[in-house]
Amino acid sequence: MINNPNTKQKLYKYCLEFIDARLQTVQNQIVEIQNSLLSETKSSSGDKHETGRAMLQLEREKAGQQLAEIQKLNEIISKIDINKAGSTISLGSLIITSNANYFIAISAGEIRIENIDYYCISANTPIGQLLIGKTVGDDVVFRDLKFEINEVL
Repeated sequence: MINNPNTKQKLYKYCLEFIDARLQTVQNQIVEIQNSLLSETKSSSGDKHETGRAMLQLEREKAGQQLAEIQKLNEIISKIDINKAGSTISLGSLIITSNANYFIAISAGEIRIENIDYYCISANTPIGQLLIGKTVGDDVVFRDLKFEINEVL
């Protein structure tokens, strides 16, 4: 049972910080790749030069894909209204079960708030898909483990 009404707000903030940290990492990678491409142009010649540039181009494409993923995470998180509480589990719900506690937003891992563990999960994860649409009192079976939904905030 949740003692602190700010728990949902803290989970939301944690997800925002998770996205921001990923964005910073990818932006730093892009800067490094750009710098490497510039130095590759100045110092190399021949086949070695072409191979090095091709590898850096692949790295840049990968970083671009990661930026697109981060944009999707931002779109998902922007749809969440943490003040909205409903009895049916949906995006933005905080779910307290007999087994674990879940915040349906983005897959950002586990966080401990006031000695209670919470899992920030995407609605698209297997457990997220099982939980969506359920209400308090419903039973869920996940990986041969049966648990009950005690609260939906």
